[in-house]
Amino acid sequence: MDFVSIRIITGDVARLVDFYERATGVTANRPTEDFAELRTTSATLAIAGTRTVPLFAPGAARPAENHSVIVEFLVDDVDRVHRNLTGSVEDFVQAPTTMPWGNRSLLLRDPDGNLVNFFTPVTPAAVAKFAR
Repeated sequence: MDFVSIRIITGDVARLVDFYERATGVTANRPTEDFAELRTTSATLAIAGTRTVPLFAPGAARPAENHSVIVEFLVDDVDRVHRNLTGSVEDFVQAPTTMPWGNRSLLLRDPDGNLVNFFTPVTPAAVAKFAR
């Protein structure tokens, strides 16, 4: 089995796609106004509108109600990401901080309130863990 993607259901696909394109530097593939994908080398972030939910199960997902999942991105320079997003992000939960497990981490909320973590490994063990 391969983990390939995570999907965020939103009431405003364009707004959320614009945020993630700006935050990641990845251009989304937008086959319809209700669905987009940002593909990286290791996984895909899918963003879908509320009109797609009934295709699976009506009422199964509600936008802007996530309180348990953190979407994470490995980046080359978390401090640069912080500088680039300052002024366009309304809720920085935690400024870049070096965590006990060796990653320098930036935690914020996307426009729907979902937690997003951008991190850069900084200790030798963390760097080795994420070596490509």
